[in-house]
Amino acid sequence: MIEGVISAAIAAIAGVFAVHGKLNQRIGEVDTRIDRVELRIAEKYVQREELSTALKKMEDHMVRIENKLDQIALRHG
Repeated sequence: MIEGVISAAIAAIAGVFAVHGKLNQRIGEVDTRIDRVELRIAEKYVQREELSTALKKMEDHMVRIENKLDQIALRHG
């Protein structure tokens, strides 16, 4: 009877280790997938500060163009 209990205990412990190993493997896979998504997001999306700076530069150029057009219109108007 003791042999049966020992065998069952060893089997249970081996099963727990197998499940633990499988869970660690799945957690590692999920972690890798999350890292890939984070990298894709970082590559494809612009930070708010960068976008704001770029829009400000574009706005400044548009104002300069408007001023030049106004000067041309005043000379010919």
